Amino acid sequence: MANQIFVNLPVKDLPRSIAFWRALGYDINPQFTDDTAACLVISETIYVMLLTEEKFLGFTPRAIADTTKVSEVLVALSYDSRAKVDELVETALINGGSAINEPTDYGFMYARAFADPDGHIFEPFWMNPDHVHG
Repeated sequence: MANQIFVNLPVKDLPRSIAFWRALGYDINPQFTDDTAACLVISETIYVMLLTEEKFLGFTPRAIADTTKVSEVLVALSYDSRAKVDELVETALINGGSAINEPTDYGFMYARAFADPDGHIFEPFWMNPDHVHG
């Protein structure tokens, strides 16, 4: 079985967060979703647990970051094309996200960034597969 990643993020309004991510074309796994949490499916191995702030605080003794003042995480996700990166960010902006930085174009890699309604920063990017050496 491949390793999986579950990124846990606190949200102020769970229904709003679910609606935002569904508008971007992502599914919610109902098996791990209730009125305090939603399991956002990014891929077969990547998930984001959207947790109400109360539930999130049950997992940590630390305060929740004020995302209007600090960045607590940058989640970079790869996509198949520059067009998909642009489409995703534009859809995020239309549905309550906010732009973070200008697009970055290195030729071999193209990236943009947006904050979701709770201020969590996501950085969709495309990298030319011919440039990646394994």
